[in-house]
Amino acid sequence: MAERRSPLALVVLALLAERPMHPYLMFQLINQRGKTAIVNISQRNSLYQVIDRLVRDGLAEVDTTERAENRPERTVYRITTLGEDTIKRWVLEMISAEKQEYPAFPAALSLLALVPPAEARRALAERRNTLVERQDAASASLAETNLMGLPRLFLLDDEYAIAMRTAEVAWLDGVLEQLATGELDWSAEWIAEIAAQFEPPAT
Repeated sequence: MAERRSPLALVVLALLAERPMHPYLMFQLINQRGKTAIVNISQRNSLYQVIDRLVRDGLAEVDTTERAENRPERTVYRITTLGEDTIKRWVLEMISAEKQEYPAFPAALSLLALVPPAEARRALAERRNTLVERQDAASASLAETNLMGLPRLFLLDDEYAIAMRTAEVAWLDGVLEQLATGELDWSAEWIAEIAAQFEPPAT
């Protein structure tokens, strides 16, 4: 049976590999450890859906059921042997090969000619400023974590995110400079000329 791999499924299995736990504790730990940068749990129901799927696939199973006074019943889950083998395989597959993904930003860049250069410049500058703000916050958080003595092994994903933002900001700075000087420019007439040049021959 083929398991459905996803970043959230990976994080859930990693948490269960630490110890059995209930979904609410998983939710708390994902937030506490800053993993919301790599998984989306804005809708808590998505966490329960992933857990249900992991159980159906045999990667996790019910451990116990807890009932504290004046609190609803909580189901505690644990990882299975198949789950332990699967998470190791997933991690190795995901770090060894680049997967074709379809993020929104490159898609929008491919259609940048649809908006006027001045508006494109404003929008890209806004993105650049947002990235810098997030970069400053992430760097400060990483520095604080380093002071706590957490080994680098557990910070590699944060380091990678910072490196990717740094590269994007540098790239955006170059694009914004060319937009400002007019070296990168376009018009409806120019786009029509280019389109005509690259139009496939009539059959």
